[in-house]
Amino acid sequence: MLVAFFRTLILYIVIVFGVRLMGKRQLGELQPSELVVTILISNIATLPIEEVETPLFAGLLPILSLVTFEVIISAVNLHCRKVRRIFSGTPMVVIQNGEVDQQKLKELRFSIDDLMAQLRSNQIFSLEEVDFAVVETTGKLSVYQKYGARPLTPQTLGMPDQPAENAPPLVVVSDGHVYQEYLSLCGRDIKWLEETAASRRVAVRDIFVMTLDRAGNYHLVKKEGAV
Repeated sequence: MLVAFFRTLILYIVIVFGVRLMGKRQLGELQPSELVVTILISNIATLPIEEVETPLFAGLLPILSLVTFEVIISAVNLHCRKVRRIFSGTPMVVIQNGEVDQQKLKELRFSIDDLMAQLRSNQIFSLEEVDFAVVETTGKLSVYQKYGARPLTPQTLGMPDQPAENAPPLVVVSDGHVYQEYLSLCGRDIKWLEETAASRRVAVRDIFVMTLDRAGNYHLVKKEGAV
């Protein structure tokens, strides 16, 4: 029992480390090569866990090999467009000038229901609102709306630009832990934080969450039970 536990723990650490090496990307945004590697790793990892008599190295070696191969391919993709097209494909325009390219949809094996579902995920419920749409290599649909269907923005209303001080607030303290980087981005330091916390009669370690923006506006929530 303990052997299976430690084998699982080791494989878990190795796989997490490998996924971190391959970069940050949501599951729905994986490139084809990344998705294949993910599926293969998940299948390979189950063998040493289920079959205790299988040497652990027999599972670790192919996993590390796949991760290494994916990192190498990703590096090559950055510098070679031809390789990138082979492993990731190319985006395909499915709507241009408001006209649906039915041939491209057939090549992608996209039904009209698939297209409408993707449009709805972009908060668009009518084909008449679309000027340009492209299916990315991840399968996600990127949409450019017609001018008359676009949502209003401060720029279209002729409103002046807002100063940088109106940037959204950042979490500078979470469960008593200080995020020094975010504190610096807001132009404040630990001394200011301690003085602000003292003015609210609370220690920094007793702050549950605190947000701060560049203008110095903050919101502080104490931990439950903190005096």
